[in-house]
Amino acid sequence: MPSLSAFLAFSLICLGMVLTPGPNMIYLVSRSICQGPMAGLVSLGGVALGFVVYMLLTALGITVLLLAVPFAYDLLKFCGALYLGWLAWQALRPGGRSPFQVRDLPVDSPRKLFVMGFVTSLLNPKVAILYVSLLPQFIDPARGSVLLQSLSLGSAQIVISVTVNGLIALSAGAIALFLAGRPFWMVVQRWLMGTVLAGLAVRMVTEAHR
Repeated sequence: MPSLSAFLAFSLICLGMVLTPGPNMIYLVSRSICQGPMAGLVSLGGVALGFVVYMLLTALGITVLLLAVPFAYDLLKFCGALYLGWLAWQALRPGGRSPFQVRDLPVDSPRKLFVMGFVTSLLNPKVAILYVSLLPQFIDPARGSVLLQSLSLGSAQIVISVTVNGLIALSAGAIALFLAGRPFWMVVQRWLMGTVLAGLAVRMVTEAHR
């Protein structure tokens, strides 16, 4: 199992990333606002299934990769740090778009909502890089099974993402209404998340260099 510090650090990154606007959040918020909270939750079910697919494929792939190519561990660390830096810039750059800006979407059946959520999750580069580049650097082969560590960390990501996105889907309309008249709070959210992600990126680069 991963150490407590590694588990908490990875969970913090997952929380920061799920609060940073991306394809999944934008789709879920738009769907909830246009078709209601239940439609957002059905879509979230598809998104969660996409997480499970990534987790299983990555857990198996990392186990093989780290055993075959030891230096790949450090390479993945640097890639993960660079991606966090890019996310920080996306949050801090001028003109960043709020996911709570309403987009018109057609009314879809529950089955289509689930499938679209699943496809959105699979095609989301943030999710792909989270599993491929960020998760491996919190795995310590000396602490036992790499596969079990991967599944443990991946499960934490799924729980955090589903919980946060579920709350957002249920309250998307109220949040959009609140922020429409208070753009200052969106700026605060962007700078807070950007600063946290940038700090984590610097920490990862430093640790990978050591």
